[in-house]
Amino acid sequence: MDFALSARQRDRRAEILAAAHPPNESPSCFDRAGWLRAAALGLTGACLPAEHGGGGLGALDTALELEAYTMGGADTGLAFAVAAHLLACGVPVREHAGAQVRGELLRGLAAGDLIAANAMTEDGAGSDTGALATRARRDGEVYVLDGEKSFVSNAPVAGVFVTYAVTDPAAGFLGITAFAVPHDLPGVAVGPALPKMGLDGCHAARVRFTGCRVPARYRLGAEGSGAAVFRRSMAWERACLPAIYLGVMERQLDRCVGHAGRRRQFGRNIGGFQAVSHRLAGMKLRLESARLLLYRACWQLDQASEAAGRAAALAKVAVSEAAVANALDAVQLFGAAGYLRDGGIEEHLRDAVPSTIFSGTTDMQKELIARGLGL
Repeated sequence: MDFALSARQRDRRAEILAAAHPPNESPSCFDRAGWLRAAALGLTGACLPAEHGGGGLGALDTALELEAYTMGGADTGLAFAVAAHLLACGVPVREHAGAQVRGELLRGLAAGDLIAANAMTEDGAGSDTGALATRARRDGEVYVLDGEKSFVSNAPVAGVFVTYAVTDPAAGFLGITAFAVPHDLPGVAVGPALPKMGLDGCHAARVRFTGCRVPARYRLGAEGSGAAVFRRSMAWERACLPAIYLGVMERQLDRCVGHAGRRRQFGRNIGGFQAVSHRLAGMKLRLESARLLLYRACWQLDQASEAAGRAAALAKVAVSEAAVANALDAVQLFGAAGYLRDGGIEEHLRDAVPSTIFSGTTDMQKELIARGLGL
């Protein structure tokens, strides 16, 4: 088992690290210039087909690039916006759209000219995706969509929505169908950006479909296969997206170690106190453990392993729980300075908390893990 990065992976990481400079100040909204820089680096199309302008990468290489992006200082919210666009939207279009729609959408998605948003969650359907209220009725060569999605990342800036609706209420999860809905179709309405605790660089909003007539060619996969389309996209998102937090934690740990070596109390550097040094050791342990689980999950996804879904659940729990715990430790290490917004330390905590919620909560991931144990 070889844990070393290849020369190509090392070179690519160095390229992204050099280009992913920290923003001048914490973004309070979507940074379009930052998005375009990420697109120029190839991040918005990392795992999309090369023939459509993407990087053609597998899951592990995609995760490595996302990790390097935040390790280099990129805003976590913007990195989340890029990853959601790529994994929850680009992947299902890549794998399930017809040839005409692939040709229409993939090049724009890969280049970052077309921003995508995943519209799945509803007020009554979060973890319980089988409770979707949005309906899609076939009418000749179109589907008529009606319903409201409650928390859609990238919605205020999106040009296309990957969304899910019930086409056969009697069929349960086999009655859900996936669509790629262009923003400019009549009947699509996007609400104002929602105020959030963190990830400010990624705007989210409600999206309403009212009699929206979607040409049938924008259907992703067969009618009734939406649950499978969503499950596949979540396998990629759960395995790869948390890599942005690996990069954040690496940068965060470097700051904490540097602070412990400079900050003096009681006549010595605070890093000389066991309470501080052991806290740093714990941060390092959580980071490296989470990294190994995430890399393994991505590798299994690339190998089309049957265990990839369970591995992704383990990795997501490990990374998200580590991100929150390490951010709390960082605030404690910096003390009052860590509580001030100017330092950026408290921002890590605000950005880490939603990692335990999106793409399936920690509790839902543990349910998947438990089922894998035969419970």
